[in-house]
Amino acid sequence: MQSEGRIARHCAGRRTSSPLAGSLPQMSTPAERPARFDVGVVGAGRVGAVLGAALRRAGHRVTGVSAVSEASLRRAEALLPGVPVLPVPQVVAGAHLVVLAVPDDALPELVAGLAATRTFTPGQLVLHTCGAHGIGVFEPAAESQLIPVAVHPAMAFTGTAMDVERLQDCCFGVTTVDLARPLAEALVIEMGGEPVWVAEEDRLAYDVALTHASHHLVTLGAQAMELLTVAGVEEPARLLEPLLSAALSNALHLGELAGTGPVARGDADTVARHVDLLRTRAPHVRPTYLALARATAQRALLSGRLKPSAADPLLRLLSEPDGDGPA
Repeated sequence: MQSEGRIARHCAGRRTSSPLAGSLPQMSTPAERPARFDVGVVGAGRVGAVLGAALRRAGHRVTGVSAVSEASLRRAEALLPGVPVLPVPQVVAGAHLVVLAVPDDALPELVAGLAATRTFTPGQLVLHTCGAHGIGVFEPAAESQLIPVAVHPAMAFTGTAMDVERLQDCCFGVTTVDLARPLAEALVIEMGGEPVWVAEEDRLAYDVALTHASHHLVTLGAQAMELLTVAGVEEPARLLEPLLSAALSNALHLGELAGTGPVARGDADTVARHVDLLRTRAPHVRPTYLALARATAQRALLSGRLKPSAADPLLRLLSEPDGDGPA
């Protein structure tokens, strides 16, 4: 398998003779892949069910999944057929690898509760999928002697079988103790992903970056399609797709040099007309436009692409609460 060669390359040079290594599941040879685990998935949301399916496809045995809502029950049935739906304590008990796929804000309480009820077992590999948390969230379970792992797939999930295929070459932010790093990275590779190491102290910055890029891009796209509909365009998505795809590619490959448009050029009169139109046609979009245009102008000024003489009137316009400053 292609993933086996990738696992071998990642694990090379990471072995250790530390006493803790004895509690870690051993890599098999010659592929250097993790031993087959019994996996318990807590949360059959869009992420949990998909990762469970990916681990199952890699040869691990999913022994239980928790699901409460109708949507999660349907998702578990579709992506993990034959896997029993169990209460959380039963999902965790006996599993070699526990996947905690719950919302960021729910994770600390879940970990604390499982630790207080002594549900975790020593040596158990416990992996959560939250971007904003590292392994510090496992501190209440320190006495359980579990192996803590934070693995966050940097992908937008639909919660369908399509996502399992889309995991191929998806980057996963990985944070764990040093001795478990080869194992955590190997699991990511087995699911088809690419492990990217994120230090514990940088975990929140990592999450802010991904949230700012992906979630706000969705908002931006939705607002642009709404404005095009107002303008009478029948298929706004068809119009925007090549433009946004090219803009994103340029931004990722060229950085600041990809900046273009009236704000980056310092065309304050045009920007003022934009703001006037938004006031009457889409007032709820105007604050987003002002904030992003202001950030764009400031970055263009700092990078030297926008001259101060052009930036001053533009920033005055964009700095007014209602965008009514002098242009």
